Amino acid sequence: MCGKKSERGGSLRRVRLDESPTRRDKRRTLEKTLLLFDIDGTLITGGGCGERSLRLAVLDTFGVHDDLRDIEIAGRTDTRIARQLLRKYGRAETGTAISGLLENYLRHLPVLLRTTQGRLLPGVESLLAMLQPRSDVVLGLLTGNLARGAEHKLSHFGVWKYFGFGAFADDHHERDKLGPFALARARERGHAVALSRTFVIGDTPHDISCARAIGAKAVAVATGVFRTDQLAPHTPDFLLEDLGNIPATLRALGL
Repeated sequence: MCGKKSERGGSLRRVRLDESPTRRDKRRTLEKTLLLFDIDGTLITGGGCGERSLRLAVLDTFGVHDDLRDIEIAGRTDTRIARQLLRKYGRAETGTAISGLLENYLRHLPVLLRTTQGRLLPGVESLLAMLQPRSDVVLGLLTGNLARGAEHKLSHFGVWKYFGFGAFADDHHERDKLGPFALARARERGHAVALSRTFVIGDTPHDISCARAIGAKAVAVATGVFRTDQLAPHTPDFLLEDLGNIPATLRALGL
């Protein structure tokens, strides 16, 4: 058909079936909105149990009391934090050393969760309960927590059930490298997701950077250690005080 002359003397453009508007519209209809949530400071506040567990892990591993003031924690992955600590105490950053430190952390975490006054952040339970049944939405995690740590925390607060998959510190120690793992797992489960409809929701500049790394939209929430005026210079696509205003949150997510 390519090169065939029309009655007006022009060449007919080759038309492929996969370029047809009908097919494109159908594909777009099948595509789902992928929402990738951070945990600490976004879904929950743990009341300091994570940091307390880490301090006890440092005591177990290195035999010292450490207030962790010189360790960057907010928005960093557990494996990166472990690397910082090993470097601080002059230990080699081997897989065995990282695993040993983090196993100590995971041993203390569920115990302290039961004795620490943490809570779900505003709007979280209502938002997740509203979104999970929707056929056009996929819920996932994109977090610096280890997978087991994420399960401990979210199970304790009753919201682990809303998430079928995620990307975790087990996958990579650099947060900006986690996005492709989350996307791949969504697609492995048969979800048609596009970056134009993928959102990373988090409370730190590192979450915004993580969204940018995969070309997703960044939704920043000021429910962690960063205020709105501290998040705004990092130019998230949307900036919310919290997730408690459900209509405003849904508008930001295009739902």
